[in-house]
Amino acid sequence: MPYVVTQSCCSDASCVIACPVNCIHPAPGEPGFAEAEMLYVDPASCVDCGACTTACPVGAIKPHTKLTEAELPFLALNELYFAEEPHADRTPLAVVPSVRRPARAARVAVVGAGPAGLYAADELLKHAGVTVDVYDRLPTPYGLARAGVAPDHQHTKQVSALFAAIEGQPGFTYRLNVEVGAAVSHEELATRYDGVIYAVGASADRALGIEGEELIGSISATDVVGWYNGHPDHQDARVDLGAERVVIVGNGNVALDVARILTADPESLAPTDIASLPLAALRGSKVTEVVVLGRRGPAQAAFTMPELIGLAGLADVDVLVDNGGEPIVADSAKATLLGELALRTPTAGRRRIVLRFGTAPVRILGNDHVQAIEVTRTRLVENESRLEAVATGETEVLPAGMVLRSVGYRGTALPGMPFDETTGTVPNTAGRVRPGTYVAGWIKRGPNGFIGTNKSCSEETVCSLLDDLDAGVLAPATGSRAELDAWLVGLAPDVVDRAGWRAIDAAERRRGAATGRSRVKLLEVEEMVRVATAARVGGSGRARRPLFSRV
Repeated sequence: MPYVVTQSCCSDASCVIACPVNCIHPAPGEPGFAEAEMLYVDPASCVDCGACTTACPVGAIKPHTKLTEAELPFLALNELYFAEEPHADRTPLAVVPSVRRPARAARVAVVGAGPAGLYAADELLKHAGVTVDVYDRLPTPYGLARAGVAPDHQHTKQVSALFAAIEGQPGFTYRLNVEVGAAVSHEELATRYDGVIYAVGASADRALGIEGEELIGSISATDVVGWYNGHPDHQDARVDLGAERVVIVGNGNVALDVARILTADPESLAPTDIASLPLAALRGSKVTEVVVLGRRGPAQAAFTMPELIGLAGLADVDVLVDNGGEPIVADSAKATLLGELALRTPTAGRRRIVLRFGTAPVRILGNDHVQAIEVTRTRLVENESRLEAVATGETEVLPAGMVLRSVGYRGTALPGMPFDETTGTVPNTAGRVRPGTYVAGWIKRGPNGFIGTNKSCSEETVCSLLDDLDAGVLAPATGSRAELDAWLVGLAPDVVDRAGWRAIDAAERRRGAATGRSRVKLLEVEEMVRVATAARVGGSGRARRPLFSRV
């Protein structure tokens, strides 16, 4: 097998398009693509050309001869996939939509500069006469690709190079540090653009709903992720690393990320873009064990197989499995690996991550801050063809200095937009809320998928917008570009454009280079704006004269 996809796969299918022999599956348009945790290279048809490695935006594809020992399970996983999914009955080529020529020119606003928003902008800019303004409430773009990917997954953050290429296209404009719904309203945008696409994600976390959740030290895993990734909203998070044990309720990929960072050797994180204060806190941490709780069994674990393989390959941290004494039935690749981890013997003195199944939280204990969590064992009961975790009544108290909830994200209602409280999404049909208003990403489909999943999601939304444009049901944008600029500066004078963002990016990289790190992030919005403004006025207090256009 010449090439193998590893755990850093972002599933955006760029490799599928690049492959000359169509050996990467599942491809867009094939069964299972939308649900796939990763993509796989067919050893029977791969010709070892390496085109996929060049196309992959995150460097996830490697020759099998270059796999590390920790990555070898991906070889077996790839072989297992094609043994079970030979693809003889599937179209072997990714479905590539033809470029359309819209009925007229259009100006589109995209609200949200994360992966979904930037993929939407990229798709829009493929069509003649379409220009795109991308808004975000922060002065920095890339969303969870910047502030959600764990700092020890720098390979995954390489997708930012793809986003930089998108933002460099003619017709693309950033309008960062502008909060839609506060500084400007949806109605104001709707009159100035032919269409508005909301790609604002799902930033709220779900509560546990148990006693003691309000105690100091009981916070969301989202807060911790934002804290160590330098997100301005989370720098005041009360992350207490003064006790030996941390408990995480929920066992999705975010839970594994947080468990891995809290038990990592801080010096291994020092060269990355982890925020400086969290790095200092980790250097003084007393945490030696992180327990990850799952209500149901190993077969129902929410984390993906690629993330589990990465966790199992950690060289300096014990990864243990507690299934309450019950045997693990090896009826899937994930269950097989968990069964192997369950047989591991811990090494004295090592930090450890314990994946504990069949366990649910009852209440969090403490006076003003977290001191322990009471949990109960559960058993699986089939209820209307669905397995539910039911408490057995057997309880236990786990001492802990911090309890993190990681039981899912949900979107929040947008001013002037319909909202489904049950799903935490904006009701839509193929991304269309109504003609002129659209959604993409998590606010459209819920918090599922990977970075690259947003590509096909955004393509569908853009198709709906273009259909409406061609049908003549979109009201034309009002005002010229100059009038739009003047209006926005009047409402949001600290708007950050592409040059401003690149000045922030350059400043962070310079600070990183001075300390041997990939970057040192700016943490305060005010400082980001100062750096961006200095770039706009050339540091002299006067606006710079454009080089290639008349004033």
